[in-house]
Amino acid sequence: MTFSSFLDYLLLEKNYSALTVNAYQKDLHDFQEFIISEYKQETIHDVNYPQIRRWIVSLVEGGLSNRSVNRKISALNTYYKFLMKVGDLDLNPLAKHRALKVKKNIQIPFSEKEVKSVLDHFPHENDFEGLRDRLIIELFYSTGIRRIELVQLQLEDFNLTGETLKVLGKRNKERLVPLLPSVIIVIQEYLKVRDTLDNITDKSYMFLTQKGVKIYETLVYRIINNYFSLASSKVKKSPHILRHSFATHLLNQGADLNAVKELLGHSSLASTQVYTHNSIAELKKVYLNTHPRNKK
Repeated sequence: MTFSSFLDYLLLEKNYSALTVNAYQKDLHDFQEFIISEYKQETIHDVNYPQIRRWIVSLVEGGLSNRSVNRKISALNTYYKFLMKVGDLDLNPLAKHRALKVKKNIQIPFSEKEVKSVLDHFPHENDFEGLRDRLIIELFYSTGIRRIELVQLQLEDFNLTGETLKVLGKRNKERLVPLLPSVIIVIQEYLKVRDTLDNITDKSYMFLTQKGVKIYETLVYRIINNYFSLASSKVKKSPHILRHSFATHLLNQGADLNAVKELLGHSSLASTQVYTHNSIAELKKVYLNTHPRNKK
């Protein structure tokens, strides 16, 4: 059994990334193998919910986290919705399924002081890797882009005259993000040393390794972790935490939630509201320190 029409639908109509489509394909194949092994059924079209429930139990017993199980079930649910859409299925066996509870981990952003410390005491600032690393940190903190978005940035995405950056987000959705004048200066300095690299292979991409090839996600993670380890004792030091810091600090300074939503490239306001946790804490502190009725 193949899932080619469904995968084409995700890729071409829903604009899912190739990485996401591959993950959906793997999840469907995993479920198919389970159904063949446990119930000797060759197709997953006519399964019932108890069979799916048994798969869920086997995944949990196998040590998979609730979050990962929910992701797999979401892929299966999307597939069944597709079958109903094209008229190949009358009833979705997951119609009444409720996702497993997932513990919410509060992401603790870097403080403004920690970010300032990293940027104010930046080592090796004038060589290629130093300028590249600084620009990566500056872009994460001043634009809030995702790690994969940064890796995929091309030279043509930067409009230094218009002071904007074109970002290709999830589902190939484009957005324009403003660039700070101070960041543009770093961009210009980086481009000068980038042009001196020998044997550039991936010429169109903005961020390269010393060998002239496109930078990769694990290296970007390592860069952020290494530099922020010098200024922060927080357990998690990642590009996502820097993105989280961008949103939190903007909200702390009074930025509109909808504006932050657009900058982050979120499709719904609910996704942005997770960043208000720390902003509420900051607002409460200001409130208690300034309200006349709380004066001692």
